[in-house]
Amino acid sequence: MNTDQAFELLKNAGVPDDISIQTVKRWLRERKIKYEGKIGPRKTEYILDDTDQAINLLKDAGVSASAGLHVVQRWLNEGKIQRVGDRDQITDYISKETISPHVTRSSDQDKAIRDLQVKIKVQDDQLRGIEELHQTSIKTLIQQRDKLNRENSSLKNEINELQSETRKVLKENMELRNELLRLREELSKEGKREPEKTQTIVPPKNLDFRQKLGLSKTAGQKEVLAGFKKLLKITHPDQGGSAAAFHFVKADYDLYRKSIED
Repeated sequence: MNTDQAFELLKNAGVPDDISIQTVKRWLRERKIKYEGKIGPRKTEYILDDTDQAINLLKDAGVSASAGLHVVQRWLNEGKIQRVGDRDQITDYISKETISPHVTRSSDQDKAIRDLQVKIKVQDDQLRGIEELHQTSIKTLIQQRDKLNRENSSLKNEINELQSETRKVLKENMELRNELLRLREELSKEGKREPEKTQTIVPPKNLDFRQKLGLSKTAGQKEVLAGFKKLLKITHPDQGGSAAAFHFVKADYDLYRKSIED
């Protein structure tokens, strides 16, 4: 606040000019306000932070509580005070004023006090509402965070299970592929070759695709084909699978289809 604003404030509060000038000079010495030169337009408008600041200025200027309460109420209505401050400040302002035992407060003073108390109560209710809303928002955010953490953990477990299943199937396919190569090599050595029509090697009886796919022994052809398709989808490189695993699964799938077509 500068000297012009302080002087305008005191005049608006009804303080005589000579007292206002003395008070402004004192505030300037005490560094409560600052001096601005005559260069440029003067700033005489003022906005106080709260009723506490207004009451402290009026008390320091020697304005009585009976007059000061009216001024504070008027400044609140005019928007020159941003918010209502501590209610104890108002009570202290009134209690420290020297009043004759035979003089009672006027109805206007009582009304001003009641109005200020109502404003304070409204402010308190608003603050409580904001605090409750804040606590509710925090609780909701915590619940959402916990839910997302659980979902993330569940997805990780599913991915780990799929990867484990893929590794298991890949290992089994490698073993089967080695077995087929061994059988082919033995047949080649013995000179037992079949006509071109039937050169496809039929899987031996112990080559149980149902067991490899985790199906029951009574599973039908449709279930076995569906199991192969699901495994092909999981191991496909476009789905993040291994190209080698996909190759072996595809070979077994083609072998099984050939066996049921024959």
